[in-house]
Amino acid sequence: MTDIAEAHSTFAAGDEREVVRRIVAGDRSAFEWLMRQHNRRLYRLARATLRDGTEAEDALQAAYLSAHRSITRFRGDATLFTWLSRLVLNECYGRLRRAARRQNVIPMVDANTHVDIDAMTAQDSDSPDKAVARAELRALLERKLDELPEVFRVVFVLRSVEELSVEETAQCLDIPEATVRSRHFRARSLLRESLAHDIDLAERDVFEFGGAHCDRVVANVLSRVAGKDDQDSSAPAI
Repeated sequence: MTDIAEAHSTFAAGDEREVVRRIVAGDRSAFEWLMRQHNRRLYRLARATLRDGTEAEDALQAAYLSAHRSITRFRGDATLFTWLSRLVLNECYGRLRRAARRQNVIPMVDANTHVDIDAMTAQDSDSPDKAVARAELRALLERKLDELPEVFRVVFVLRSVEELSVEETAQCLDIPEATVRSRHFRARSLLRESLAHDIDLAERDVFEFGGAHCDRVVANVLSRVAGKDDQDSSAPAI
């Protein structure tokens, strides 16, 4: 059995203190288990905050390095995911502040505010057409989420995408549960409004028929009419 496989079996019961103890002792397999266990959620949190996949990945790596350096300070007052999520957010907000300073503009989000994404993955049994449709829908949702203010975007990701409870989300973001509820409700409302607007615009173009389509049908019909007229004119009179 490999080290990481052993770690998976050892930590299957979710003993976070044992995970931390082994990481402090220099067990790399334990730290690898920790990263693999939380990678998807933490990446989505970073992606929702930074709105850039490459930046989010860099921020996640930096947060993991910070976690490795400071793991001895983990006391177990919160879950490891909550602790890691705060490190990720700190890294993301630091990057936002530095970017804002470089652009000499006032940041639109301060370090105490927070945000939500629905991920849709194609099933193996899906046809290529369905897979393409899912990818297009996912891309649309991601664009719409990127347009949301960050305070709503992060909450939506944690609640709707990762399906964290209100309590867990509040702990991760260090905000009141009532704030989580109100931001999640507002995020969903804004998302629905934005998608509805796009659907309204798209409805006007449903089964669009004009331009080249119109020209082609007209030309084909006229061609056939001309051919029929020619046949009629060449037919002997009775």
